[in-house]
Amino acid sequence: MTSSPVSPTPGPQLVRIAAELRALPRHDGARAVVMTMGALHDGHAALVRAARERVGPQGQVVVTVFVNPLQFGAGEDLDRYPRTLDEDVVLASRAGADAVFAPSADEVYPGGEPQVRISAGPMGTVLEGASRPGHFDGVLTVVAKLLHLTAPDLAFFGEKDAQQLAVIRRMAADLNFPVEIVGVPTVREADGLARSSRNRYLSGPERHTALALSAALFAARDRLTAEEALRARAASAGHPVQDRSAALAALGEDRAAADAHAVAYAAAGPPHGPSVARAAAHAVLEDAAQLDPPLHLDYLALVDPRDFTEVPDGFEGEAILAVAAKVGTTRLIDNIRLVFPASGAPHPATAQGRHTGSQGKPAPGTAREPSRKSRKSTPPPGPLGATR
Repeated sequence: MTSSPVSPTPGPQLVRIAAELRALPRHDGARAVVMTMGALHDGHAALVRAARERVGPQGQVVVTVFVNPLQFGAGEDLDRYPRTLDEDVVLASRAGADAVFAPSADEVYPGGEPQVRISAGPMGTVLEGASRPGHFDGVLTVVAKLLHLTAPDLAFFGEKDAQQLAVIRRMAADLNFPVEIVGVPTVREADGLARSSRNRYLSGPERHTALALSAALFAARDRLTAEEALRARAASAGHPVQDRSAALAALGEDRAAADAHAVAYAAAGPPHGPSVARAAAHAVLEDAAQLDPPLHLDYLALVDPRDFTEVPDGFEGEAILAVAAKVGTTRLIDNIRLVFPASGAPHPATAQGRHTGSQGKPAPGTAREPSRKSRKSTPPPGPLGATR
């Protein structure tokens, strides 16, 4: 007696027009949408899994795949942007999507490029907006269109694109979109590089140089943590925080054997959290500019997440340290969240424990990277502790 064949597990439904998407049964749960430009990777899968977990088995998860021409400027990589729809459907299915909405340009922009677009306002003119004029207007226009076409209750976006997430949240609030915007932590590869569809463009040597982006961010985080630890130790010894050398001596520590970060900041004078974080990151990026191939820095900015304006040295609270750079012909971005406690307050854990890789290992680059000369024989940074 032969057994009947096992039915394959159905994959997500691929739909190309909004009418088909509207016809899909909604069941009793919420609909979540994950907007992508395709070339899906583990960072996108994390978004889909987060959406599935949030809406539960009765909800519906829709992944959109649309390479939006409005957010590419002159000379950018629209034509060579990877298009891998078949593979995208497979990844979306494994991550838990119910449907993949892959509309044509005519479906999204039936009258051609829209004459009326959404402006990102002042927040859209700094950092990425300054480097890519009009980029965020294009992003918000397509996001608004896709929100109308997919009609979700929740929309999930990666925190790797921190400025994009901020302007989308502001648009949803300012224009009363009836949707909850959910941010999902950055997903990193084993060596620390933030997951991006553009990583595939990097050659081996270019990838080694590109690791400086995450190394710079983690160096800033670790220097800040070391400074706050030193402040706490100095305070416990009953000495003024400003007199760091005396505080170390009172603790009975040999400066030559003390932690490298503590030594550096013992000689640095009074604590300046934001300036210390910037300096630590810049040190790594300056070394990377001497590599072959070199890293060409676009910006490194420590900003208020509410409006993406640069924070002053006396800033207290949560800030985003963002970096953008080009290696070869590939432009990459990354960011990390840092917490600057109030004077005299105990140092809280930074918001970056969640920005580690699957092993949760510490990041490289916690001290200034070796010089170019010594780096020639130095292997790439080890494993580390999203999305385009």
